[in-house]
Amino acid sequence: VQLVESGGRLVQAGGSLRLTCAASGLTFSDSAMAWFRQAPGKEREFVASISWSGGSTTYAESVKGRFTISRENAKNTLYLQMNNLNPEDTAVYYCKWRMYWGQGTQVTVSS
Repeated sequence: VQLVESGGRLVQAGGSLRLTCAASGLTFSDSAMAWFRQAPGKEREFVASISWSGGSTTYAESVKGRFTISRENAKNTLYLQMNNLNPEDTAVYYCKWRMYWGQGTQVTVSS
C-alpha cells in the first residue's frame, strides 16, 4: 500500500489549497478514506473522512464549512479542498486508509 500526499505549501490566511492523496496497492474504490493533521507540538487529529462511494462524509468541527473531502475512484485519488484557511490550520496533513498512512504534506498558513 502506498499513499502519497501533495499540494501543501505556504499560503496567506483566507486563502485556499487543494491537497491530493494518490493511492496504490489497495482496492481504492471499496475503501473509506480519511484526512488527519498534526500541528507542531500537538497530537495527530482527525480532519475528515469519506465513504467508499463518496456519498457519506464526516468533518471535524474545526473545519466544517471550510474544508471539503472528495474522491475520484477512477483515478485512485483522494482530495481535500481547504478554503478560508487560518493559521490554526498549519500542520502536516496525512491521508489514511485502515492502518496505513502517507508521508504527509506541509500546510503553512501565515497571518
